[in-house]
Amino acid sequence: MASNAGEHVLLNRGRLRLLPFLGPAFIAAVAYIDPGNFATNIAGGSKFGYTLIWVIVASNLMAMLVQTLSAKLGIATGRNLAEVCRDELPRGVTIGLWVQAEAIAIATDLAEFLGAALGLHLLFGIGLLPAAFATGAAAFLILGLQRWGVRLLEAVIAGIVLAIGLCYVIEIFKAQPDWASVGKHAVVPDFQGRESVLLAVGILGATVMPHVIWLHSALTQSRIVPQDDEQARRLMRFTKIDVVIAMTIAGLINVAMLVMAASTFFRTGHHDIGSLETAHATLAPLLGTAASALFAIALLFSGLSSSAVGTLAGQVVMQGFIRRRIPIVVRRLVTMTPAFVVIALGADPSHTLVLSQVVLSFGIPFALVPLVWFTSRGHVMGVLKNARATTAAAVLVAAIIVSLNVFLLTQA
Repeated sequence: MASNAGEHVLLNRGRLRLLPFLGPAFIAAVAYIDPGNFATNIAGGSKFGYTLIWVIVASNLMAMLVQTLSAKLGIATGRNLAEVCRDELPRGVTIGLWVQAEAIAIATDLAEFLGAALGLHLLFGIGLLPAAFATGAAAFLILGLQRWGVRLLEAVIAGIVLAIGLCYVIEIFKAQPDWASVGKHAVVPDFQGRESVLLAVGILGATVMPHVIWLHSALTQSRIVPQDDEQARRLMRFTKIDVVIAMTIAGLINVAMLVMAASTFFRTGHHDIGSLETAHATLAPLLGTAASALFAIALLFSGLSSSAVGTLAGQVVMQGFIRRRIPIVVRRLVTMTPAFVVIALGADPSHTLVLSQVVLSFGIPFALVPLVWFTSRGHVMGVLKNARATTAAAVLVAAIIVSLNVFLLTQA
């Protein structure tokens, strides 16, 4: 969405108010608290207590850097990451990136759609298949908000993020965690065997989400168009604030999920909470029926909002790489299909969610490496080219993610 004249005046005079420029990072943040996060965080907390909190903290710091780079690319170039790849890379590489990005989009939609359907199932007791149809209808309604402008969609999604956070504030209050242990494990890296490494990779995949690496640049590419270098720098400073606020909220919600599971399940000897259904059922006798209801509500909100965001990301990927755009209703119907197949086959939804997050983790480098490369190129970024320290940090993040995936493969 192009900037209006009043916004340019505010940029020029240095009286930019923050609130009108918040929003894109909150849409991206929804992907960081999607149903896959519920599955991996609940599994991690119930099996290993507070041990893997540091993975969430580290992943969230990585996410802040990655989303800042993606937003910066859109501001600097007026193009999204897929478009820059199409324009700057050989055609064969571009096609390969598009194919894997579409595969990642399918895995993303599978997790998010399944999670929303499961939330409805747990909250109202309806069958999983009818819940899936209801989820589909609700997802279309959320996507339809774009008809009234992207700001309304941003406001609704930001409200959903805050609602999920409120649910977990209440859950944490009821769970009464050991805050000293929480603080320790937030900063002290540790593993407890190969299974904890698998869950750590799943948490990473659920936190640094590849599809919103592609999407965030599209959210900023024409929202406000800077007219000169000084405006670009100033806009970037406020974009960083948007990212930090949104990602901090998402990170705290993720930590709260794991802490709740550790304080409620691990501490009481319920170490085998292998599914979200079991977690929901176990919460009622431990913390009361209100706690289990809040859990289901948060899962439902998470799935509905992140499913809409996943569909937007898929549109950006297709349009950016191959200059093709299909009606969003058609795309939504196509990406819903795998979730219906999984439900119809009777597969374990929670296990499918965890596996989807591991798949997503393997897709991160294919979005992250081009992003780091382009944002470090002066001919692409102009005045917003990465500083050397920023590029070094981004390269380190990419190396950590790739190394974790290689280690996981050697242990398989």
